[in-house]
Amino acid sequence: MAVAIRLSRGGAKKRPYYRIVVADSRAARDGKYLEQIGTYNPLLAKDNPERVKINEERARYWLGVGAQASDRVARFLDAAGVKERAARNNPNKAEPGQKAKDRAEDRAAKLAAAEEAANAPVEEEAPAAEEAAAEEAPANEEAPATEEAPAAEEAPAAEAGEEQAEG
Repeated sequence: MAVAIRLSRGGAKKRPYYRIVVADSRAARDGKYLEQIGTYNPLLAKDNPERVKINEERARYWLGVGAQASDRVARFLDAAGVKERAARNNPNKAEPGQKAKDRAEDRAAKLAAAEEAANAPVEEEAPAAEEAAAEEAPANEEAPATEEAPAAEEAPAAEAGEEQAEG
C-alpha cells in the first residue's frame, strides 16, 4: 500500500478549506484517509499563523515509514522545517512556445516589409499613381450612365406592377 500525505478539500463552493491527511494513494481525493495531521486555509493572509497548521511529530512519523508528500504538502513541510525540499529550477518557464516564436518572426518580417515600402523612393510611385487615376477616370464617367439606364427601365415596370395589383 502506497501512502501519501496530501490535501483533502472541504468547505463550500468558492470557499476552499483543506485538511492535510495521510491516505492510501489510490483513495479518492476527499475520500477515506488514515489520519488527519493538519489543516490549510488558503483564504487567510499568507503571514497568518492559522493558514497552515501541521502536527510536525505525526508528519515526521509518516515520512519515516515511507509516506510520500504531494508537492504542495512538501512545500508546507519545508516551511515548517519537517522535511527539506529541493528547490526546482525551470529556466525555460518564461520562454514562449514554438508557435509564439513563429508568429513573432512572421510579424517581424511583415513589419520589415512595411518599413521598406514606406522608405521606398516616393518619386517613382507618383507617376504610376497619376497614370492609374487617368485610366480610372473614363471608367468612372461611363459607369453612372449605365447605372441610370436600368433604373429608368425599372421605374415603368414598377408602376405597371402596381396597376396590376390594384386591378
